[in-house]
Amino acid sequence: AEQLVESGGGSVQAGGSLRLSCAYSGFTYAMNVMAWFRQAPGKEREGVAGIARDGATRYADSAKGRFTISRNNAKNTLYLQMDNLTPEDTAMYYCAAAQWTTYSDLIRSNKYPFWGQGTQVTVSS
Repeated sequence: AEQLVESGGGSVQAGGSLRLSCAYSGFTYAMNVMAWFRQAPGKEREGVAGIARDGATRYADSAKGRFTISRNNAKNTLYLQMDNLTPEDTAMYYCAAAQWTTYSDLIRSNKYPFWGQGTQVTVSS
């Protein structure tokens, strides 16, 4: 069965860094696009960053310049390097996968059928 397992979340102080990982397995077809989303209490889920198999990336404005998404296709792992974290980054972070989507839809949650369980990121001031 398809599986996405996030790790790397935790508690950090503002200005700190975290690196999230998402190991994926069990897919019949190649997951050509993958992304990170987050959801804070009382807020809607929002796209953070997306990446295609060819390395094309797309970031939410809030993530530009601070977060870096990458993937290792050989290891079936997706990453999100988060630097200069602020309390506003506190949320549950989810990775998601899809066979394909357009570049403009890379961080639109309704384009992704496969989701992990999430990993909590808490940033204190």
